[in-house]
Amino acid sequence: MKRISLTVLVTAASFLSGFALKMVMTKNENLKTMKKVTGIGGIFFKSKDPKKMTEWYQKNLGLNTNPYGATFEWFEGDDNTQKGQTQWTPFPETTKYFAPSTKDFMINYRVENLEALVEELQKNGVTILDKIETYDYGKFIHILDAEGNKIELWEPKD
Repeated sequence: MKRISLTVLVTAASFLSGFALKMVMTKNENLKTMKKVTGIGGIFFKSKDPKKMTEWYQKNLGLNTNPYGATFEWFEGDDNTQKGQTQWTPFPETTKYFAPSTKDFMINYRVENLEALVEELQKNGVTILDKIETYDYGKFIHILDAEGNKIELWEPKD
């Protein structure tokens, strides 16, 4: 009788251990396959005279500028029908848009599934500075990296 009980107990423990291991491995695989950052959405930096800076880059480096800086268009991966964009923008040196960071720059990262990413970031203790905002061209949120640099996350509405 003891031998049967021991056999049932070992079998049950093996089954539960295998089940638990599979759950952990599936969770890790999902984290590895979840796309996070898919590219640079924009480069923003402080400038004493943003208009003059934009004109300099247009004249000397040939940037096709507009009132917001310049927009670089490219194609997403192998799909030559899906356009992507990267924004380049000088801001006034007095801007508070980069706060609470004291750096003179901010990088915007393109991401997929912003809501799921924010949930994961919250679980990891990342500082989230605001709530997700939605515009015609996508969703945005701001976070701080490990050194206090403000980062803008953007899920484009392609």
